[in-house]
Amino acid sequence: MDYICKSFRNASVIFENDHRFKALWDEVKGVLDGISDDDIIEVYLEDLHKGKKSISCALNNLIANRLIALDWEKESYIFNDVDYQTCNWRLDFAKKSISIEVGFNHSGMISWNLLKPVLAGELNHVKKAIQTDAGIIITATDMMRKAGNFDPAIGTYEKYIRHLNPLRNMLTVPLVIIGLTEPQTFYIDKKTKSIVEGRYIKG
Repeated sequence: MDYICKSFRNASVIFENDHRFKALWDEVKGVLDGISDDDIIEVYLEDLHKGKKSISCALNNLIANRLIALDWEKESYIFNDVDYQTCNWRLDFAKKSISIEVGFNHSGMISWNLLKPVLAGELNHVKKAIQTDAGIIITATDMMRKAGNFDPAIGTYEKYIRHLNPLRNMLTVPLVIIGLTEPQTFYIDKKTKSIVEGRYIKG
């Protein structure tokens, strides 16, 4: 599938040139590059029978399964302290020097999703369970949100980008924000939830 990237704190340069990140970054890109429209349709049709109205779950599952197959740890805790071993203090995925958040949730979670890789990358007063050095956020662009019939309240790529400057002093680790763009060959009809052939036209 296609996507666009925003590099923060020179992350893209670091990811491409630093041996600590290059192979991991290539794995993430390979996972996304390997997801086809047919893959999304197949999983979406299964989700539709369960009452799911958008392709967000299909994308989540495809990304998760393929990262796990590459030995990325799912839902790893940031801290060792049992008081902080709840869902709020977990990374979606982590492997060696990189943590990943897949952000198809409410826009109110944008700041927290951006801060979690920082918590995983910085020393803390609470004993750490994991230590990464950079983060990747995977989310949907505005066009993907519409074409995939995502909830209108989700935090999109464009909203994540707008959060970077106000949070700049707090976001101390390199970050890449990945915005998934709309499928090339189909979109989801908002009323019927059915698959429509053709690329979504902005409207």
